[in-house]
Amino acid sequence: MKTTRRVALAIVLSAGAVLATAPVTAADEPLRYVALGDSFAAAPLVPPFDPAHPACLRSLAGYPHIAAKALDAELTDVSCSAATVDHLSTTQHPGTAPQFDALTPDTDIVSITIGGNDANLFSEALACVNILPPPHGTSCAEENTAGDTDKVRARIDAWAPALTAALDEIARRAPHAKVFVVGYGNYLRTDGCYPAQPFWKQDANYIQGAVNHLSAVLKQVAEERGARFVDTYALGTGHDICTAPADRYIEGIVPTRAAAPLHPNALGARAIGDALSAAVRATTAG
Repeated sequence: MKTTRRVALAIVLSAGAVLATAPVTAADEPLRYVALGDSFAAAPLVPPFDPAHPACLRSLAGYPHIAAKALDAELTDVSCSAATVDHLSTTQHPGTAPQFDALTPDTDIVSITIGGNDANLFSEALACVNILPPPHGTSCAEENTAGDTDKVRARIDAWAPALTAALDEIARRAPHAKVFVVGYGNYLRTDGCYPAQPFWKQDANYIQGAVNHLSAVLKQVAEERGARFVDTYALGTGHDICTAPADRYIEGIVPTRAAAPLHPNALGARAIGDALSAAVRATTAG
């Protein structure tokens, strides 16, 4: 009987020793998160400034950093202002590696916002500015839809296969990662707010319609390739550039906070980061 007890005790002690010396498992390690994308992710001019690559005008308070902090994740943020889908695989600035190079088989989470520069949406929005009311000026909506073809939407549709290829490449380089495609936001309410923001009614609707179309393409392609789409339009309701400065998530043509025109400010980046972290938790729960 004593011998049996001694053997049982030895087994228990040995098991305890194994557990005590076992290495930390992957579940105990922080999530490895890589953020890709353009200035919507980089949040240019929002303090504090990321000194790693000054040409990217990247903020340390952009939505990737907000989400990483909420998730306790280890972040590699390679988003860069003015990036196009080509800059995922090619160098954008001297000393700046292709964004895809940040991905590894150990990557757990990837977020990406891309396409705005491929569609020239920022330039199109600036071309829609009219300081004087009609008829003093031209309507960008009329110009871009002349001939029964919407030039901007056609450009977005033609670009969609490039996004498909990009998501496929992310899956190849980071096969175990959950991928989150973050959409563009709620810039202008219906009919705008001329002259507070210098877009005629039809042009305000045209600009937001183009943004919405790009986000719809992002959503469709994301779902087709097994990625998750994070909507930022709904959370921006009541926080567009026509709202009071203190309530804006996106700055207007003349910013009232430290942020680039027509880009998320710190408040907007926080809201988007919170939405992304919630989407990650919902996906990984259970």
